[in-house]
Amino acid sequence: MTSPLEVLLDQIDTPIGQFTGDGAYDGNPTYDAVTRHSAGAVVVIPPRANAVERPDADPSSQRDRHIAAINTAGRMKWQVATGYGKRSLVETAIGRYKSIIGHRLRARSFGA
Repeated sequence: MTSPLEVLLDQIDTPIGQFTGDGAYDGNPTYDAVTRHSAGAVVVIPPRANAVERPDADPSSQRDRHIAAINTAGRMKWQVATGYGKRSLVETAIGRYKSIIGHRLRARSFGA
């Protein structure tokens, strides 16, 4: 069975450089789906607050590196280092767009 994320990734013909998602995407299925699509992709997803590094994990595990970085320097420094804050800018832009088109079109000119 394919996940909805895999269906979305299959629509992209070229390899992606970075996948950024919110904490709801935290977990191995997301990391696996992204790396199956684009082996070299950087996955930036904040691990859950109670996430722990797995002792048996592959040293190249991106998720475990994120957990270690957060435990060492804190979540805010991790966000700066990974560029995770850009995601909020995208969400803000989408929110503005949705407020314009909403349930019905409110703006009648491009400038609005």
